Amino acid sequence: MNRVLVLSRNLIPFGVTISLFGILILLMKSPFLTGNETLIAGITADLLLTVPLVYFLLIRKTEIPKTTVIPIMLIGLLIGSYFLTDEHQYYLRLFKTWVLPILEILALSFVIYKVRKAIKHYKSNKTKAFDFFTTLKNTCDDILPKGVVMPVVTEIAVFYYGFIYWKRRELKANEFSYHKDSGTIALLIAIIFIVAIETVVFHMLLSKWSDTAAWILTFLSIYSGIQILGFLKSMFKRPISIENDRLYLRYGMMTETVIDIKEINSIEISSKDIELDEETRKLSFLGEMESHNIIIRLKKENELTGLYGIKRKYRNLALFVDDKTEFENRINKALKQ
Repeated sequence: MNRVLVLSRNLIPFGVTISLFGILILLMKSPFLTGNETLIAGITADLLLTVPLVYFLLIRKTEIPKTTVIPIMLIGLLIGSYFLTDEHQYYLRLFKTWVLPILEILALSFVIYKVRKAIKHYKSNKTKAFDFFTTLKNTCDDILPKGVVMPVVTEIAVFYYGFIYWKRRELKANEFSYHKDSGTIALLIAIIFIVAIETVVFHMLLSKWSDTAAWILTFLSIYSGIQILGFLKSMFKRPISIENDRLYLRYGMMTETVIDIKEINSIEISSKDIELDEETRKLSFLGEMESHNIIIRLKKENELTGLYGIKRKYRNLALFVDDKTEFENRINKALKQ
């Protein structure tokens, strides 16, 4: 009952906001707008300031992040850009030129501040290892709408692991690598080289037909290469770990899951083929393309989180661990305790 009340209370701000935007759209489509500079300025102010302010007043005592005011403001900007004619967009252009860049800088600065604060918290708390991807995800959970958290986190993490985090990651006693003998690193490096070669070739061919199309394809290919590089390097930086009676299974930033040790029914060293289905999955996002040497069976269903927050259920999980014997011993020892 309480959850229903909370949900209803959280939906009210969005309902009121949509209604206000609807009224403004009707005004923008009315004949009274033509030549009425005062009304144009008023509607623009309502789209960019009044509606976001009303939305903020409605959410200030709810669990909805206050930072969602910025997306509401951007929605108002998009509505104005679509429904107002070019000659009526003078104030919108001023907003785009002077205010929008400031908002972007403030939003990015706020995220960086929150992440740095979380990093300091991890450093002061020696009981838990620091993981940038998890920290970034928890930070964005607090300040962004849930629907955009994982896309934003994924894009930031790709650049962080691909271009910023170069320091060698030393494994602790409770951590296990999974990239040294699996062959995935070599596969991803090969894909990057293939993308690079194909980008050059297709750019040359497409440029004979359209320079714009050639550069669009080139940009998309470069972006894909950057993503693959970020995925590849994250495998070095995010090892599997056992902490506080929990097993943190990670495959770079591509997939991850957390298992309570007490929920493990059995663990075995095995490389035999298994049939993947709704109950049996692989930790690797490559699925059957990558081998495994460990199979973990759980007492009850758990959840595997993939790229961009896509979730899948499983009860049996196959994965690859470089030091499989030590990993099995550690889990069995934890189960006995």
